[in-house]
Amino acid sequence: METTSRCSHNDHLNDHLVIIGNGMASHRLIEALVKLPTRPQHITVIGAEPTPAYNRILLSPLLAGEMTQDALTLRDTQWYEDQGVTLILGEKVDALHRDRRTVVTHTGRTLPYDHLVLATGSRPAMPDVPGIELAGVHGFRDLQDADALTDIAQRGGEAVVIGGGLLGLEAAEGLRKRGNDISVSVLQRSERLMNRQLDTTASHLLENELSQRGLKIITGAQLARLEGDAQGQVSKLHLDDGRQLAATSVIVAAGITPNAALGHQAGLTTERAIVVDEFLTTSDPAISALGECCQFDGTTYGLVEPIWRQVEVLAARLGGTPTLGYADAPSATKLKISGVALYAFGPTKASAEHEVLNYHDIERGDYRRLLLRNGQIEGAVLYGDTSQGPWYFEQALAGNDLNAYRHALLFGAADVEVLQANIAEQQSDTPHLSTLEVA
Repeated sequence: METTSRCSHNDHLNDHLVIIGNGMASHRLIEALVKLPTRPQHITVIGAEPTPAYNRILLSPLLAGEMTQDALTLRDTQWYEDQGVTLILGEKVDALHRDRRTVVTHTGRTLPYDHLVLATGSRPAMPDVPGIELAGVHGFRDLQDADALTDIAQRGGEAVVIGGGLLGLEAAEGLRKRGNDISVSVLQRSERLMNRQLDTTASHLLENELSQRGLKIITGAQLARLEGDAQGQVSKLHLDDGRQLAATSVIVAAGITPNAALGHQAGLTTERAIVVDEFLTTSDPAISALGECCQFDGTTYGLVEPIWRQVEVLAARLGGTPTLGYADAPSATKLKISGVALYAFGPTKASAEHEVLNYHDIERGDYRRLLLRNGQIEGAVLYGDTSQGPWYFEQALAGNDLNAYRHALLFGAADVEVLQANIAEQQSDTPHLSTLEVA
């Protein structure tokens, strides 16, 4: 793999950079570019939504009524104007002509580009089952979805959320908290909630907490089809084991599908998403792709941490600054539900080579589990008190050998630092000591 960008100078310094998509990745790229002395002279960003970029991570607190829509806005339209960035809102790009280096929006507007960035994001992954097109079936991905779910919550009824991962649980709790007279059920295909991030104990703790709040959790549930009434409104869910659930609305939050159609139609190399190299370049050197619509080394993206690293690489490249190429790295998971704290990274299942350290305070509701291999942390699950989560993650990323301090690890950085200081002091006082037994 190359270690520095092939673009050691800005090939497009005085040219026109067009960015399709005005989501969080696009906005962060623009913020990085306008700070560079060698930024592209002309930057145009096109967003299909009618509002400036906003923080999608906060859609769940918005739905729950914990914040206002204004609090989500990243920058107002005046900021773009002040930065010399042309902002086009409410227009969807329908066509990309690589031979002419132009894009055409649904209004017929044609824009030329010298370099193009595709930051088209993703959409909810809708299950391929009969009835999915019925009225009352929604995703949870943007402000329009949040408005629709707010209306559902305030009308009441029986809402069913499909997906027991991060987004599904956040949507379900937001509906419950915002609703007046609403029953909310969560369908999870796996036998436990957040099965990709949590072990069995933490998952059960989470399920108990959410159940006590009034959510109905149904695990091991596979959707077979949706049934509608005479008006075409969803009214019932059928599971593959024969169970049936009444529903006045269904919210699908079971993964995302990259918006790669524009790249595919233009003849770019696509698989699950638009394929890029380590510098976020597509199969066309004049086009880059960023964020949830791109695929690197077989991986697609739905978390912000790797996308922020992509932004750093692409901003440097477009600004003519030598840069290391993008490389995948572990990411940590946090849940955005008020009153529920969890932090997790790494594998959820211990292998034969892992040493497992556990701490569970049932009275306090605190749980910690660490997976160590050869003294290095490879995975962690924290529920309740998650304050040490970032420290564990730092140790894992650094690959630090913590074997000498393993008995203090479950109690976090402070206890380890005290133990380190004591060991250092003993070694200083007894220079002949070659080994130290830690009890």
